[in-house]
Formats: sequence, C-alpha cells, structure tokens
Amino acid sequence: QTLFWQEPQISRTSEGELMEKLASATLGGGCFWCLEAVYSRIDGVKSIAPGFAGGSNQNPTYEQVCSGETGHAEVIQISFDPDKTSYETLLDWFWRCHDPTTLNRQGGDVGTQYRSVIFYENEMQKTAAYESKKAAESHAIFANPIVTEISELPEFFPAEDYHHDYYSNNSNAGYCTYIIKPKLEKLKLE
Repeated sequence: QTLFWQEPQISRTSEGELMEKLASATLGGGCFWCLEAVYSRIDGVKSIAPGFAGGSNQNPTYEQVCSGETGHAEVIQISFDPDKTSYETLLDWFWRCHDPTTLNRQGGDVGTQYRSVIFYENEMQKTAAYESKKAAESHAIFANPIVTEISELPEFFPAEDYHHDYYSNNSNAGYCTYIIKPKLEKLKLE
C-alpha cells in the first residue's frame, strides 16, 4: 500500500515511550463546522483544527474570511493515524459529505470561502487527490460536474477557539440542529 503522507518523525515522550506517527490532510467543503463534525466520527482521526487557507491575508479572522474578500476557504486540518485510516479513506468521505458540484457554495452558505477544495501537502497526496476526483467523476455519483479545486497547501491559519468542536459544544444551536445533525444522520454517523 502506498502511504500518502510525508515521512513522520518518530519521537519519544520524556519517559521514553514511542509517540504515535500522525499524518495530516487539509480539506474544505463548505462550513468547517460541518466537516469537523463528520471527520471527528471517522476511526483513526486524532484531532481536527478548523481554520483558513488559500487566501492572501495573514492570520485572518472569521469575520474577515466571511466578507469573502480574503481569498481564504474555510478548511479543516485533520491529524490522523495512517495505521487506522488512509488518506484515500478521508478523500472518500470528502466526496460523500458535501456537494463538490456547486461552485463557491454549500446549501445556503455562499461565497468563495465555502468552495470545495483539497489542499495537498506533497506529491503523493496530489496524485491521490486527482485519482480520487477522477474516480468520483467516473462513477457518475453526481448529476453535475465536480468543481473541486486541488491545490498545494499554502499556509494554514487556525480559526478562533470557539470554532473548535463547534457541533459538540453547540448541538442545540440552529445551524447544528437544521444543517449538521441531518447531515450526520444521512451519513449514518449519528
């Protein structure tokens, strides 16, 4: 099996125990709250950081990105254990958990910040992303053409703390009740 991550560093804790080797993936498919809720339920995913990538502003705020003028997309950066899940599996979930055929929108969320995007970190991830997109297109899963952008990962900027674990911490909020929860139920993740 080909591994789709940069060779991890093996490190030890102060007690000399081996630490896990984790890989990362950065994906955007609409609101990062939705993606985080989906991927937090995937076996092998260790942590998720919502944030922004692909734009020109350094250290953008959520409010700035929502203006649509920064060029950044809302994304999640996933740390995962490649012994428990693969980059390809994460990409399979990517195609299932949003509509990659709508340009700069997901449902009622409209703007370039909600674009469908895969940010690759190395040549192996780039190849996997293009192959995964081609497979999704060839299976005619979607009625319209896939418009997902595939680009090299520029700098990633973490979002403000209140965005982390948003669904878990705000499950009764309107967006969570009417958008995220039905998505999780449709995907049989809740």
